[in-house]
Amino acid sequence: EVQLVESGGGLVQPGDSLRLSCAASGFAFGNVAMSWVRQAPGMGPEWISTITRNSDSIAYANSVKGRFTISRDNAKNTLYLQMNSLKPEDTAVYYCQANVLGRTTRGQGTQVTVSS
Repeated sequence: EVQLVESGGGLVQPGDSLRLSCAASGFAFGNVAMSWVRQAPGMGPEWISTITRNSDSIAYANSVKGRFTISRDNAKNTLYLQMNSLKPEDTAVYYCQANVLGRTTRGQGTQVTVSS
């Protein structure tokens, strides 16, 4: 069974940093491109970033480019999202996402709230 468990969210002030983690199990993590998406209250899901299985190609949404960094450790089956210079508009539930054998799976999400 594919399982994704996000952690690392919290309440921070504008300008602060957070590092999210996503622990993966139940599939060959090192063979799968991984993504982060987020969903703000009352909004649809927003794609943030994708990293290929070997980290040789990375893409970011314009809204986070230059502030967020995606990375992965295939030996630990873990995906990361380093978020710097956080803004109130970054407030959302953050999900890691994998497409395994044609099926897209997300974790339960971790809440990030940016407020002064």
